[in-house]
Amino acid sequence: MAVISGRWARILLAGPGAVIVALVVMAGMTRWVPAGAAGIDNLVLPLVLVPLIWAALFFHACLDRRLMRVAVVAAGLLVVSGGLVAQGLYARSNTEETTR
Repeated sequence: MAVISGRWARILLAGPGAVIVALVVMAGMTRWVPAGAAGIDNLVLPLVLVPLIWAALFFHACLDRRLMRVAVVAAGLLVVSGGLVAQGLYARSNTEETTR
């Protein structure tokens, strides 16, 4: 198995990696953003902020000199936001089982 060169790793982190992490962060934001007066702020705000999150991840991957720091930041965001999504799905499945 060949090791990915630094250039290709940076391209993967800036391209599909940034998109995937931004979408997972968007899904996780629905868990910690308050619902607001109309009850939809926790859904609308993450949708509006996805391009900003993607741009921040993209430029961080392109401009940071240390590739490992880019990977750690992206992986950290992915794990934390993925955990929030999993917690929400797990809590929802538990409440459905108790109501049966």
